[in-house]
Amino acid sequence: MNPATRRLISSSSIPRHVVARSRNSAFIRRASLSTLTKNRVPRDVSNHSKVCNSTLAEASTSSTPLPASLLKQSSDNGTEHHTKIFKEDSSTPIARYHQLVESGILRGDEHQHRIIGRLQRLHNQLLSYDPPTIPSPSESNSLLSRIFPFARSDPDAQAPPPNIPKGLYLYGDVGTGKTMLMDLFYQTLPSNMTRKRRVHFHAFMIDVHKRVHEAKKAMGYRGGDPILPVARDLANEACVLCFDEFQVTDIADAMILRRLLENLMKFGVVMVMTSNRHPDDLYKNGIQRSSFVPAIELIKSQIEVTDLNSGTDYRRVPRALSKVYYDPLSEQTDIAIRQIFDQFTSEHSDPPIENRPLKIWGRTLLVPKSTSTVAWFEFDRLCGQPLSAADYIEVARVFETVFVVGIPKMGLSQKDMARRFITFIDACYESKTRLFVTSEVPVTQVFSDDASNDAAKPISDHMRSVVDDLGLTSHAVGSSSIFTGEEEVFAFARACSRLVQMGSKEWVEMAGQS
Repeated sequence: MNPATRRLISSSSIPRHVVARSRNSAFIRRASLSTLTKNRVPRDVSNHSKVCNSTLAEASTSSTPLPASLLKQSSDNGTEHHTKIFKEDSSTPIARYHQLVESGILRGDEHQHRIIGRLQRLHNQLLSYDPPTIPSPSESNSLLSRIFPFARSDPDAQAPPPNIPKGLYLYGDVGTGKTMLMDLFYQTLPSNMTRKRRVHFHAFMIDVHKRVHEAKKAMGYRGGDPILPVARDLANEACVLCFDEFQVTDIADAMILRRLLENLMKFGVVMVMTSNRHPDDLYKNGIQRSSFVPAIELIKSQIEVTDLNSGTDYRRVPRALSKVYYDPLSEQTDIAIRQIFDQFTSEHSDPPIENRPLKIWGRTLLVPKSTSTVAWFEFDRLCGQPLSAADYIEVARVFETVFVVGIPKMGLSQKDMARRFITFIDACYESKTRLFVTSEVPVTQVFSDDASNDAAKPISDHMRSVVDDLGLTSHAVGSSSIFTGEEEVFAFARACSRLVQMGSKEWVEMAGQS
C-alpha cells in the first residue's frame, strides 16, 4: 500500500474495528482481511493485449477473501490481531482447516468439517495419482476427421484413465464458504501436482473461446473439431483444474461444454468446481437446453456432487461501510471524490494521463483518466456503451483502484447498463480492485425501478428470499428491482452483497496489494 493510500485510510471515517452481532448473538472479533489473503496478481500495464490464456488465468487465480462471518470476532478490547492463515506446516486440507479453527480465525462447523473430509479424501487420492502423458493428435485421426467431420472423437482419448480420481462439484447459496473451501483445497494440493490452475469460470470460458477461435483459424478450410486441441492444450497446462462459480448462462458456453469437459476428463484432468446451483439447475430454461443436458449428466456421473447448504450463512454479519461510496450526486460529492483521486495519484511517478489505450482482443478501450494503477471513469463511458466482460476483466486486472462517477438510478430503460455495471462489479470483486463511486442514490439501490407509484411493484417472493439469504433488506436494495429472471435476480443480489463487502475497511486495506 503506497503512503498516500495509507494516509487516506488512516484519516478517513472508516471505523478502526468492525464489530457486529452474529446470528447466535455472540460478539466476535474480525481479523483484518489484509492479513488473511494472499497477494494479488501484479499489474502489468505494458502488456494489455494478453487478455486470454495466461493473463486471464492469472487474473482469476488470486485468492478470494474469506466469507465475512467465517472470521471470528470478540467483544474484548477490540485490538486488531494479525494472524497469517496459511502456514507452511499445514500441508493438507484437514490440517489447515483445524489450524484455522484452533487459531480462532474460523468457527468450527460440523457440516463444513464433513465437506473438508471429502476434500481431504481427494487430496489423498492425488498423492498417488500419476497423470497420463497427453498424446499428440495422430495423423490417422486428423485424416479421419477431415474426411468425416462428424467423427470428432480422438482415438487416443476415448476413455478417462482408470486411475483418475473423481472430482468434486461443491454447490450452495451465497455465503456458504464455497470459495474459501476451494482456496483451501487448491493451496494444499500435493507437491506432485505441479500442473494446476485455479480460475473463475467466467474468465476461463473467455479464455476457451479465444483458444477455439485460434484453433479454427489454424484448421482453416480443412475443418475439424476445434474443441479437441483446446482441451489437449488445457490438459497439458493443468492436470488439476479448480473452477470457482461454475455457471452457464450463455448458449455459446452451453454448446461446447459437454465436449470440452468430456475431453478434459479423457486426458486425465481432475476438476473441482464451486457453483450456486445443483447441476440439474444449470442453464435452466436456456435456449436449446436439451443440447446441454449431456454435460449435466457427465458432471453427475464423473464428479461427486456435494451440497454445502447447512442453514448457516457465513457472510451474514453486518459490515461497517467505509467512505468509498458517495451520494447523492452533488457539487460536494464531486469535490470529495476528486480530492480522493488526487490523493491516490499525487505520489505516483507517472502523472494521470487522458485516454490511456488498453488493447483487448484487437480492440482499443480508452481510459478517460488514469495512472498506471488508478483509473477514472464516468459511468456513461464505462457502462453506457456495449463493452464486454473481457473489457471489464482487463480494467480490473490492470488497475488497483477504479473511480466511477455519476452512477444514475437505473430503471427498465437502462437495464443493459445495469447488467454491464453488475459485470464490472464482479470483475472488480474477483480481482480485488478498490472501488470508489458517486451515485444518485445509495449504490446498492441503483438497480431499483420505483420512480413512480405506477411502475413500482412490491418486491417479489423470489427476490425477498435471495435478499434475505444475503442478509440485506428490501430498503437497502430498493423496493422494486428492475430484474425479474431467475439468473438476473441472483446476479443483482450478489452484486449488492459484493458492493457491501467492497465498501468495508477490510476491503479497502486489502484491495490493490501486490
